[in-house]
Amino acid sequence: MKKLLTILLFATAAVHAQSVKQLTSKKADAIEQQVIAWRRDFHEHPELGNHEDRTAAIIAKYLQSLGIAVKTGVAKTGVVGILKGGKPGPVVALRADMDGLPVVERTPLPFASKVKTTFNNQEAGAMHACGHDSHMAILMGVAQVLSSVKNDLKGTVKFIFQPAEEGPPFGEQGGAELMVKEGVMENPKVDVIFGLHINSQTEVGKITYRPGGTMAAVNDMQIIVKGKQAHGAYPWSSVDPIVVAAQIINNLQTVVSRNLDITQNPSVVTVGSIHAGNRSNIIPEQAEMMGTLRALSREDEKMIIARVKEVATKTAESAGAVAEVKIPFSVHYPVTYNDPALTEKMLPTLQATAGISNTVLKPAVTGAEDFSFYQEKVPGLFFFLGGMPKGQDPLKAPSHHTPDFFIDESGFTLGVKALCNLTLDYMQVK
Repeated sequence: MKKLLTILLFATAAVHAQSVKQLTSKKADAIEQQVIAWRRDFHEHPELGNHEDRTAAIIAKYLQSLGIAVKTGVAKTGVVGILKGGKPGPVVALRADMDGLPVVERTPLPFASKVKTTFNNQEAGAMHACGHDSHMAILMGVAQVLSSVKNDLKGTVKFIFQPAEEGPPFGEQGGAELMVKEGVMENPKVDVIFGLHINSQTEVGKITYRPGGTMAAVNDMQIIVKGKQAHGAYPWSSVDPIVVAAQIINNLQTVVSRNLDITQNPSVVTVGSIHAGNRSNIIPEQAEMMGTLRALSREDEKMIIARVKEVATKTAESAGAVAEVKIPFSVHYPVTYNDPALTEKMLPTLQATAGISNTVLKPAVTGAEDFSFYQEKVPGLFFFLGGMPKGQDPLKAPSHHTPDFFIDESGFTLGVKALCNLTLDYMQVK
């Protein structure tokens, strides 16, 4: 009799959980236009990293109106909301990034940004050219839906609205790294975190994911080559740092091609700038190079950093010069690593939400995301949401970080449903 009662209780709980998911799905459909309106407002009024004051005020006010406990000023302008469910259970964190980019918008949208600002002491535009406006609007929709069923929630939801994902202004701290330092994963302690990123080159209605390393670790680097200055007519009197820098650049290409097993993970070593000298007939004393390193595993990241330092310093030494290498110079994001067990556990949720054929395993990418700082603390799943109009050629769709970046808003509701369902299902099976 006791066994039968237990079975009945489990069956009743499962039926109730399913009815809650059906209710949240209907609520997500009902607020589609509100989510779009939020996104358009954020898009028209973008703010750069660590300066998202207007954005944060709108988010905080709305979360408070839902009865969600709110903390502001986290990592400068971040907003954290805590929704306690009616039943005990795990703490599920959901994250959206808030910052725009110093890009002058070129789209014909009626809500296109006309904002002018400064970035690194230079005049610049401001644009949500990566979709963070969409992420905020979607997470606000999730907050509305989940708060309406909070009595049925088996746990707590922590809504993290994070500034400066694109990196804080030079010389400042910010982003996910600072949020973690300031305790966003504690009080209450987070058990798991989910996040999404809209993609302008993935068709609306699709979700893409990858277990393990899904986005690269990034380190920027500075290499200063110190030589001996001389007249350009007498190069034998010099130790030419420009020639040495050129040799270093060439030799660095062997790090990926000869030191990395590219059948396992891709990686990148790029020198993006080189500056030296001020006259055609003077061999300067030094040359400076800046670049970026990308890797899809912690082991590869360590190896690449070590080899870049070794190649640069030894190449310079062989020419009688000195190379000073700083890695990272100002930026480091870890690998965005989707916990394999968590991904396997939650994949049926994504498939049930978008459809099996619309839930697609994706290749790893060498772009980076500071969502990785949260994943260093707890298991996390970061997935991609389609934002490209149906039937468009992905190769012709404007890419992220460009003036023509465009998102089809009809995909937002799928994002709301996916984050709601991941939360509810994780709480149910935990």
